Amino acid sequence: MTASTSTAVARALTCVPAVTILCHVRPDADTIGSGLALGLALDRLGTEVEVAFPATVSLPTVLGDLPGSKLLVPASEVVGHPVVVSVDAASLGRLHELAPVFSAAQHSVAIDHHASNEGFAELDLIDPGADCTAVLVLSVLDELGVEIDDEIATCLYAGLVTDTGSFKWARPESFRIAARLIEAGVDGRAWSRALLDTHPFGWFSMVAQVLAGARLLPEACSGEGCVYAVVGHEILSAMSWEESESVIDIVRTANEAEVAAVLKETAPEEWTVSLRSKHSVDLVPIAAAHGGGGHRHASGYSDTGTVDDVIARLVESL
Repeated sequence: MTASTSTAVARALTCVPAVTILCHVRPDADTIGSGLALGLALDRLGTEVEVAFPATVSLPTVLGDLPGSKLLVPASEVVGHPVVVSVDAASLGRLHELAPVFSAAQHSVAIDHHASNEGFAELDLIDPGADCTAVLVLSVLDELGVEIDDEIATCLYAGLVTDTGSFKWARPESFRIAARLIEAGVDGRAWSRALLDTHPFGWFSMVAQVLAGARLLPEACSGEGCVYAVVGHEILSAMSWEESESVIDIVRTANEAEVAAVLKETAPEEWTVSLRSKHSVDLVPIAAAHGGGGHRHASGYSDTGTVDDVIARLVESL
């Protein structure tokens, strides 16, 4: 593995006949938007491109509406070209059943912004200082000399607007990039609404059930407080994955808690835990202690056992 630059990655992708682009498991807007933006750019340079994500969950409808979705292929149909690029995956494991495709490639590139990413590719473009992977992909596209048209800009904007929480925690550079993308033709109002502010009616009753069981632990985190909520398997199985992911954005608003956690039961006694912090708590070591990772203020991990066991281990970590 080699710490790399946008220039080096662009050089590795120049005049390559075919490229496979892999997005992470349970895909979000940053991984799909980054993958499609890179795919569209390479396609316009004459490169044969396939973009794929692990088949554990269906792609959220709104992400399937992004430009370039024609480049998406089912995980079972991935060819696996000699050059493979992973986007927004913090580790090889995040590629799930597509990890062997990545490992088998003659040349591999990882583009990511997670602080927990230690590098797993031949070329690693990893910058925890970036607000999202999409801005790193943009830097590669600039090095490739590709025109950022409305379609590529829309894919990049999807990653940017979601990973910054609609710019609530964006760095100054992200606002400059957003302006550039909107000037390129992105309908920022429509895509922000579609990506962040649109839910099916049934989402309301689900949120009501989950929030009714939320608990506040004032003594956690050295007295800074933790709030957590549980999405049991019965509730989770009745909704899409992306709808369950939205719960953390509500729970994190509790004024009395520095840390928020949402425990989602993906199968009986199998859990994913999403963590968010506001100011002082670095979540990366907490998630890493459970085999997970992420960012200082947004991380996650998996666990198994009864809900009481999972909660107890979380509280002990805090």
